[in-house]
Amino acid sequence: MFHSFFPQPKLFFTSLVVWTAICIAIWYTVGVDAGIALGFSPLPEGQEPPIDLRFFLTPDNLWFYIYFVTCTLAFGAFWKIKARHHPWTNWSIWGSALIIFSTYFGVQVYVAINNWRRPFGDLLQNALTGKPGITDENFYSLMLIFCQIAFLSMFVSILTDFFVSHYVFRWRTAMNDFYMSKWEKVRHIEGASQRVQEDTMRFANILEGLGVSLINAVMTLIAFLPILFALSSYVSTLPIFGAVPHALFWLALLWSIFGTGLLAIVGIKLPGLQFRNQRVEAAYRKELVYGEDHADRAQPITVQELFANVRRNYFRMYFHYLYFNVARYFYVQADSLFVTFMLVPTIVAGKITYGIYQQILTAFGQVSNSFQYLVNSWTTIIELLSIHKRLRAFEAAIEDEPLPSIDQRFMERQGNEQVPIEED
Repeated sequence: MFHSFFPQPKLFFTSLVVWTAICIAIWYTVGVDAGIALGFSPLPEGQEPPIDLRFFLTPDNLWFYIYFVTCTLAFGAFWKIKARHHPWTNWSIWGSALIIFSTYFGVQVYVAINNWRRPFGDLLQNALTGKPGITDENFYSLMLIFCQIAFLSMFVSILTDFFVSHYVFRWRTAMNDFYMSKWEKVRHIEGASQRVQEDTMRFANILEGLGVSLINAVMTLIAFLPILFALSSYVSTLPIFGAVPHALFWLALLWSIFGTGLLAIVGIKLPGLQFRNQRVEAAYRKELVYGEDHADRAQPITVQELFANVRRNYFRMYFHYLYFNVARYFYVQADSLFVTFMLVPTIVAGKITYGIYQQILTAFGQVSNSFQYLVNSWTTIIELLSIHKRLRAFEAAIEDEPLPSIDQRFMERQGNEQVPIEED
């Protein structure tokens, strides 16, 4: 799955993690000072960032873009030289870097919108309370700024989605070419044709959404955690807990850990059931295909037994999804009121304006959703894990390793229940 697209995946991703940690450490130790020395000074302390498109061209943002590109070029050049014979390095290295950067820039758009919310919210509050000096032009000018940011967001999102679609299909192509080059080793695996055609397609489709969502979650944390720390200065007291330093950050972290742990526990059986579901569906479909060409296949008794296996597995899945959805929807509904409930003492004390309240809701929601990546993507992750189980049988056959136990049991049953096929 990864070897076909990335050069030496274990070493590649390990080096990526190490290089990323080094770059982050350099950025937070000497990176900012280096930027100042080169003329990229951050905004003075206490000065609000621009709320229009100038936000993307502030000196500190420009310096980060330069730093990111420099680090990426160094890492990519090393692997281009080391893996110069790998056919997919242009897409797996440079394509991945482009997706990461475009995702980060998309998150910056949300930061810009969050900066815009304070003046607009405060203007709305002042207008509703009848304060003098507010005109129609005040609202129209802020709404025009929002439209500019929104159009930029649309442009970046459309181009990113277009590129990601091509990127993921290249990954599927790499998997398809790799598996077909090893076809003689894997053709005996149950549902081999389905695994090459359908499972690689589903793997690619899931990665298109799930992978970008993961990158977006990480980038959102990088962008919004400092904002949430700064906004925590307005929240000094919480219900039940009392005074808590950096309250908003700890609320987002603990609430997300609770939701992730809850769904991971109640959904622990679902990946295996999804895998078994694909297997029994494949067995049922395979018998029907044989029945198209051979009169002695797809007999009523055999088909009824195979479909009974399908029905039994679906009913088990329905039961386990029942209590899983109870936990998931309980958490989702509670999440919609959680931050407002925790802000009640601050709101009653009049410590924040409506604009700041909107900023807190947005920043907390962004950070909380990023921490809740597993919560929001759990059902999709379950499907991906089941596909991974099936494709791992291919990996085992190619590397001459024992098949996964679930495939071994299936092969043993197939060996004991062989049915002759008459040739026309």
